Amino acid sequence: MDVRGLLTEGFGRIAELFPDVADGLDERTLHERPGGTGNPIGWLLWHLARVQDHHVAGLADQPQVWVEWQQKLGLDNGTDDIGYGHTSEQVDAIRITDPGLLAAYHHEVTLATARYLETVDEAELEREVDQHWDPPVTAGQRLVSIQGDCLQHLGQAAYVKGLIS
Repeated sequence: MDVRGLLTEGFGRIAELFPDVADGLDERTLHERPGGTGNPIGWLLWHLARVQDHHVAGLADQPQVWVEWQQKLGLDNGTDDIGYGHTSEQVDAIRITDPGLLAAYHHEVTLATARYLETVDEAELEREVDQHWDPPVTAGQRLVSIQGDCLQHLGQAAYVKGLIS
């Protein structure tokens, strides 16, 4: 398997797990905060989809899928808000009413990711994309980081679902 195939496989696992975690949730379970302050399932799923969308769109130099989906999900928080550094009040403000729509948004993000991955070659993986680190972050490192972040949040969401189901 080549690197493109490996990256595609990793993102495919995220896409495979996401609907299973979102399935069967109602509005209460989407927003219940473990211990009163933990991140709810709805926020975790929204956040991981936003991170993948934001970061892959940046790598691909393409518009975020969120531009088309934020109104459908009833959120008008712009393309820069991916949940990083959210206060408790901001976490509470992310109110998802339909987990199916959230899964559909992530599906569109997955398709955009797949389109980008079709273009990835060795030169793209080595391209420096973030000079704020020493050494600078490459596209390859960013893709692995996105996968790790998304899988961690899926695991957290699945754990919270198990706690409150």
